[in-house]
Amino acid sequence: MMIDRSRSLVLPLLLVSLCCLPAFSNADDEKRPVPLIFDTDIGNDVDDVLALGMIHSLQSRGECELLAVTITKDDPMAAPFTDAVNTFYGRGEIPIGVCRSGVTPGTGRFNGLASIKDGDEFRFPHDLESGKDAPDAVTVLRKALADAEDGSVVIAQVGFSTNLADLLKSKPDDVSPLNGTALVKKKVRLLSAMAGAFTKISGSKGPYDHKEYNIIKDIPAAQALATDWPTPILWSGFEIGLAVAYPHESIEQDYGYVPHHPLAEAYIAYNPPPHNRPTWDLTSVLIAVRPGRDYFGLSPRGTVTVADDGLTTFAPAEDGLHQYLTLTDAQKIRVVETLVLLSSEPPKQ
Repeated sequence: MMIDRSRSLVLPLLLVSLCCLPAFSNADDEKRPVPLIFDTDIGNDVDDVLALGMIHSLQSRGECELLAVTITKDDPMAAPFTDAVNTFYGRGEIPIGVCRSGVTPGTGRFNGLASIKDGDEFRFPHDLESGKDAPDAVTVLRKALADAEDGSVVIAQVGFSTNLADLLKSKPDDVSPLNGTALVKKKVRLLSAMAGAFTKISGSKGPYDHKEYNIIKDIPAAQALATDWPTPILWSGFEIGLAVAYPHESIEQDYGYVPHHPLAEAYIAYNPPPHNRPTWDLTSVLIAVRPGRDYFGLSPRGTVTVADDGLTTFAPAEDGLHQYLTLTDAQKIRVVETLVLLSSEPPKQ
């Protein structure tokens, strides 16, 4: 008797696939492009740039639609550089919003690439020449949310919580009759945040409790986000990106399809090869757009608390809105390979 093994395996495989999805996701969500907002402190570290390039590759594959980029680094060159990256991928029309918080105002090691010219033309073409000319981030966020379908938007926050905390405090206006909290509750499905640390980190003096950069640069905003954000949050802790470093060989070998590539040149300007950079921000984008691929494990539901010194702690709770990412050795290999392939994928022609 011949057994149709393909049919007999369908149900078990389906059950395994569904079990790997985050508790807050819907399997149907992966069948259509994810409406995505990218909130970033671009310029402080180069993983933001790789994450933005990855978003564009995912959009070219039909997996997401980048609605807006909002910036939490208060540097006038952060917005032009972001515009240059978006333009490189053929999407220079994407709205960009900026904060005016005074936090990390320095240009950093690579945002200045936006001002480099070869002859009379910008090396990386863009229209926005200064963040001073860009709209406020909260305005951009409110418009992107107001225009979106209810319960559809995913936000990847990979910088400080400044913009999203300010969004929660925003008042009704011409964009929407809803205040910020109500607008978020109505429009946002998930927040994927690169923030905090949920295991001890190995140091020269042994394991220690790490106070993560994105948290400590604006602790009040991070506390407001953890306490008041009304939708589910997936936290990618410091330990996750640290465990899946971007291989420098990719920077040297995978971006040569154009004479000048903004991702590769930003990486080199930040810290040149041989240097494998942790992929903190890329992990939050990956889980935001591809939640059902078993790239990561997840903690139980619970609640993250941000202490006054910036230390993050997690307490399980069945009705909690928070989970944090976990990672096995086998998943590390898949994640690195996926991040490299998506970040280095050429723009869609």
